[in-house]
This record gives sequence, C-alpha cells and structure tokens, in this order.
Amino acid sequence: MNSPEQTGGTRGGRIRFRDLPNDSTAKILVVATLVCIVCAVLVSSAAVLLRPIQERNALLARQRYVLEVAGLPVGPDQSVEQAFQQVEPHLVELDSGEYLESGDAIGFDIARASREPDTSRALGPDEDLAKIHRRPDAMPVFLVRGDEGIETVVLPIHGYGLWSTMYGYVALDGRGERVKGITFYSHGETPGLGAEIENPGWQSQWPGKRTLDQDGSVLLNVSKGSPSPEQADYHIDAISGATLTSDGVDNMIQFWLGEQGFGPYLARLRSGGG
Repeated sequence: MNSPEQTGGTRGGRIRFRDLPNDSTAKILVVATLVCIVCAVLVSSAAVLLRPIQERNALLARQRYVLEVAGLPVGPDQSVEQAFQQVEPHLVELDSGEYLESGDAIGFDIARASREPDTSRALGPDEDLAKIHRRPDAMPVFLVRGDEGIETVVLPIHGYGLWSTMYGYVALDGRGERVKGITFYSHGETPGLGAEIENPGWQSQWPGKRTLDQDGSVLLNVSKGSPSPEQADYHIDAISGATLTSDGVDNMIQFWLGEQGFGPYLARLRSGGG
C-alpha cells in the first residue's frame, strides 16, 4: 500500500495546505488574507495607542496659537502648559452671552460640537454667513486679565473659504472694540494664494482695527479697493488672487462678531460684564 507521502501528501484523500504549490490560487489567497488581517490589526492598534498622543499634541498646538495671538510668548524655560496658566478659559453660551459654569473650554472640540444635534443648531440660509451649516450652542473664550480687568479676549472663529473650513483665533481688546491679532491654525486653502491668510505680513494689518460701531454692528471687513480715511480704521485689504478665501474670512468675521456668534457676549464686555 502506498503511504500518504507517496500519494502527493494526502491524508484520507485530503491535500494538506503546506503541500500545495506556492503559485496555487488557494494558497495565494490564504496568505494574502492573513497578511491583510495582520496589517489591519497592527494599524488599528497603532491608531488606538497613538490617539491620546495626537489629541494632546493638537491641544498643545491650539494653546500655543492662543498664546501667540494674545501676545503671550512661551518663555525659553517654560512649557506651553505653564505659559497657558496666564490665560483664563471659559465656555460661553452664545445666545445669551453668559458664561457656563461647567464644561471643558480648553479641550472643547468645535468640529465635534458642530456636528452633534444636542450641542448645536442648524443655521438657515440667511443666518449662515460663514457657511458652517451648524453653530455650536456654546463656544470657548480665552481671557487675559491685568490690573484693571480684562486686557485681551481671544475668540475662536471658523468659516468656509474656497476649498476648506478655516479655523483660527482673533484677539480683541478687553472691551472687544479693537483687534489685537489674528491667526489661523487649520485650513486647506491654495498654497501661495488663499494660504496667505497665514502670512505675517497680511496678518499685520489687523492689530488696532476697529471691530464694531456704537450699536454693536460689525464694521471690521476684508475687501478690495482703497478705503476712505474713515473706512481705513476698520478695513483689511483682501488677499490678491484669493477673492473667495478673502470673502470667506470677511464672512467669518461678520458672523462670529455678530448676533449669531459672539455678539451678545461682546455686548456684555462693553457694558463691563466680563
């Protein structure tokens, strides 16, 4: 009687996997599937393990942007977290302009809050100047106090440009009447054109500009053309060759400094209620 080895490596009429030719379809499919499973497990595990590190790095990056736009550089012997202790974070209910007693202003995820029906509301076409579709019910603000009260208030802003939602911060004086700085920390605008919103030269136009009139209407604007001497106090030159991005920044400013955004909160600041 022939042994299994003599019958092509079969046992009970079955061919063992290891005895299949390397170029057989079955063997190739099994090996490929196993490799995919192993790779998927490794990638998933790495993503899970690295997520806390990524989230922490993103948080530190946002804190650094807040410090920079507020004019609070990180010292050579300081960490970002140590420098950020100069900043007083709050969550503000946008409709009322009042501070909320609970919530994490530092770790607040604007994009996530905007997606959730329980923490945001849909905007109608006439309301949605910034083209964000949904507005969070609350937003963080960051205060820097001095001997005479609030010296700087940093507001997060976002809105759609040409290709992307642009996220940034605008720093105002303690009454919200003058700009102290602006910065953007996330966008997907065209390099060399719309991405010039990151250019320090373009951002240098903003400090000192007036934001609101006496009634709280938004004066600050980004537009083309030469303003009159009176308009120059609240005019920002649009970026050359990036009309839609510039319009997006203008719409963002109109929205977030207006009644749908931080308008009620800025009214409280002007009345001394900060």
